[in-house]
Amino acid sequence: MAALVGVLTLAVALLLPLAREHRDSGLDSTPAARTAPAAESCVSPEAQTLAPSAADGPTIAAIKARTGEQRKLVVGVDQNSYRWGYRNPNNQGAALEGFDIDLVHAIAQNILGDRNAVQFKAIPTDRRIGAVRSGEVDMVVRTTTITCARLKEVAFSAPYFRTGQQVLAAKSLALTGFDNSLRGRTVCAAAGSTTEADLKEGKFGVKPLIVPNQLDCLVRLQLGEADAVITDGALAASQAAQDPTVELKGKPFTEDYYGVMMRKDADDLVRRVNQVLAQYRAGGWQTAYDRWLAPTMGGDSRPYLPANPRYLRTS
Repeated sequence: MAALVGVLTLAVALLLPLAREHRDSGLDSTPAARTAPAAESCVSPEAQTLAPSAADGPTIAAIKARTGEQRKLVVGVDQNSYRWGYRNPNNQGAALEGFDIDLVHAIAQNILGDRNAVQFKAIPTDRRIGAVRSGEVDMVVRTTTITCARLKEVAFSAPYFRTGQQVLAAKSLALTGFDNSLRGRTVCAAAGSTTEADLKEGKFGVKPLIVPNQLDCLVRLQLGEADAVITDGALAASQAAQDPTVELKGKPFTEDYYGVMMRKDADDLVRRVNQVLAQYRAGGWQTAYDRWLAPTMGGDSRPYLPANPRYLRTS
């Protein structure tokens, strides 16, 4: 018992500071499977992007015009999402690594000819859109879901990952997913997420526990203050890998798409990123998936790579 308490105390100590930084892990999303279009032009938010192009434009020209140590792609990322964008605690002083980080390196290689020509900025969830719109960063690559609401403020690339909301809970708890098995249970979700609205509607008679950020939910689960967490399945799988006492319950009940976020007036950069993604699908994507995500999500990556992306316009 003393050993168990020690392990739990260590886990909480490690996770709490990360949780405060991590905010809601990009899960304030409007899943495509239940999206009410904000406008007639946004029936399918994941398709509201531009066709790929290798041509430079004013945005890319400005990036290339940077000199010296400033000649880098400035990218907003997460540094606390295990296997997506994080610093390995077993490797002190290590650079950021993960699936999203590999994609950033591929974009930098294409635009600046140097995969390491990147200035990473850890951007909290609630500052992602503001950082892009103000020009603080050139883009955000941070498990960000493409939604109609966000498309009013920023532009997105084509999708680079498909996922969905799932239930995360202790292995010992007999839950079958987002269904009546949750009745009367305390369920945690991040503030500002679509899940928050679902829980406040009282679906399945759950008792909502809303916290500032997603990693707080995992801590609450470990402390016994919540029976379950509802979050993005791709991130939940990584959290389950961090804590062997929890697991995903049931199947995803929404369909969400991650995209690279950029300014609305940066058409040339959007097209270039889509060009990179078109090439990345041919090999780099699978390599990154196998390295970072297959250990937590399984070796069959086909459900997670959106096929045949659609584009809003070609000119």
